[in-house]
Amino acid sequence: MRTYAGHSSAAASNALYRRNLDKGQTGLSVAFDLPTQTGYDPDHPLARGEVGKVGVPVSHIGDMAALFDGIPLREMNTSMTINATAMWLLALYQVAAERQADAAGQDAAEWVHALAGTTQNDIIKEYLSRGTYVFPPGPSLRLITDLVAYTVREIPKWNPINICSYHLQEAGATPVQEIAFAMSTAIAVLDAVRDSGQVPAEEFSAVVARISFFVNAGVRFVEEMCKMRAFVELWDELTRERYGVTDDKARRFRYGVQVNSLGLTEVQPENNVQRIVLEMLAVTLSKDARARAIQLPAWNEALGLPRPWDQQWSLRMQQVLAFESDLLEYDDLFAGSVVVEAKVAELVAGAKAEMARIEEMGGAVAAVETGYMKSALVASHAERRRRIEAGDEVIVGLNRFETTEPNPLTADLGTAIQTVDASVEQAAAEAVRAWRDTRDADASDKARATSALERLRADAASGTNLMPATLECARAGVTTGEWAGALREEFGEYRAPTGVSGSVGVGGSEPGDHLARVRQLVARTGEELGEKLRVLVGKPGLDGHSNGAEQVAVRARDAGFEVVYQGIRLTPEQIVAAAVAEDVHLVGLSILSGSHMELVPEVLTGLRAAGAADVPVVVGGIIPESDAAALREAGVAMVFTPKDFGLNEIMGEMVGVIRQARGLAPLETAPA
Repeated sequence: MRTYAGHSSAAASNALYRRNLDKGQTGLSVAFDLPTQTGYDPDHPLARGEVGKVGVPVSHIGDMAALFDGIPLREMNTSMTINATAMWLLALYQVAAERQADAAGQDAAEWVHALAGTTQNDIIKEYLSRGTYVFPPGPSLRLITDLVAYTVREIPKWNPINICSYHLQEAGATPVQEIAFAMSTAIAVLDAVRDSGQVPAEEFSAVVARISFFVNAGVRFVEEMCKMRAFVELWDELTRERYGVTDDKARRFRYGVQVNSLGLTEVQPENNVQRIVLEMLAVTLSKDARARAIQLPAWNEALGLPRPWDQQWSLRMQQVLAFESDLLEYDDLFAGSVVVEAKVAELVAGAKAEMARIEEMGGAVAAVETGYMKSALVASHAERRRRIEAGDEVIVGLNRFETTEPNPLTADLGTAIQTVDASVEQAAAEAVRAWRDTRDADASDKARATSALERLRADAASGTNLMPATLECARAGVTTGEWAGALREEFGEYRAPTGVSGSVGVGGSEPGDHLARVRQLVARTGEELGEKLRVLVGKPGLDGHSNGAEQVAVRARDAGFEVVYQGIRLTPEQIVAAAVAEDVHLVGLSILSGSHMELVPEVLTGLRAAGAADVPVVVGGIIPESDAAALREAGVAMVFTPKDFGLNEIMGEMVGVIRQARGLAPLETAPA
């Protein structure tokens, strides 16, 4: 039983973890901030506005030791949501455990051998949905391979990779796509480990036994439960037939789950509680496909960062299920159901067909590089948006049953979520600079850090397993940014396909429908200005959750706009430069990480400095109303939040903003 937690600083997160463990939580799930996930120190320019927002910053062994101070790692089961820098964070975790063992006067090697937990370490889904990748697919797969080979021998209770379909569903994946893309990722990893020669064939079943999965459970109870049974069936078949694993226990489908955050609503957020409970039941009631670990989101995640009380509420849901109800006391409740068996067979057949298609392309890595999987997800997500906007898919409180009584839980929005103090970033930046200065002031310490980084570069170039060099970097006081920077020099960086240009949007529309009306508004405004309307959709900062930006870009294109979308992780300066170079009529910024108050003003200032102050800026994201008011005061034309789900309406509003900025008479922007 876990809650996904971490924010502000190692010390603050440590206090939170201790409180959660005291409340009965049985494992830890560490959320790292975006600079840590993408290999930057808090004082790097790209870390601006992102430090401590969506997780805890961990810059060196000192931070990792502080994060788990007083929490014996030998006795803990820790899940770390970390991917591109997974090897580095596991090395820090191991060294922190070694230090705890030394302090306790015990054998450090025994502590390391006993460590239990998981590094997510699934880079494929980062290219497709979450966006915290750093290196190209080839080197990234090598880092995964090296980590798997190391842990199987040295940390045998550790799950070195968590094939993660959770974010695929959030990016639009259907159940068939979620199963097929996750299984294709597992094949890519297992093939790479097998072909590397680092694990003897007779020990390969140990590799399969340490592969775990992390899935998404949506609110469609029967479909999600059947999806998990399909996963179990396919994994058993795959590991037996493709990899020759005969040990039933090694072939067991081992998975944890985070229930769906995509379906949580900003409007009537109290409805999120029953959604979370239903989703939890989908992955617990079927004993033959029951989750090993569950972490539940909080009811108010669509509003902002949950408070400790909100997380406690989600933990208590699990405890009531486990200890008050009798739902976990019986054999599988669905065995023999013809309805369930038919649905599972349908999902298995669909997933096998999709897996075969990916195999024909050359596997998951090739399907990433060509943009196939990303385009498929963007198209699936566009179809889901269409169903919601048309009312074909009902979201209670959002597109049906919208009347509501005042909600006492959100009467004071300023206290309904947790906020991260603005001083956190400055303190973290100063702390990491002090760490490097103190280290380098000692000649021997500086020499050891320098030597460790040189070894890391050399091993990266030679093909040697990178874990020993990474451990030496951790022990030598190297920082997250220095470790990742050394590998960037050798491996280079990567920009994944956006999936926007190759996706099919909402398609054609009949005369008189909403999209047709917006197209008329776009066309008429373009005629009056004498040019086609151009919009830039930008993702400033390190926030890689691009689903919303992609859907806005696709719908704007379908509405007749010329769209400039360059993908994720852009600096404000890059966005301004693109807006000026493309001579756009509007800039739309999407930020979900909470860094809007730092990054949006920088874009506004940059446009003014570039002589483009007349280009209006609109912003979308998880933005509290107090922040939205401040952004409008700073010059933002409009702010959209998750309650603004109608993309056609948003397109009409954008036309109105452009007309106002260009001095044109208002038109009726609401779709007919």
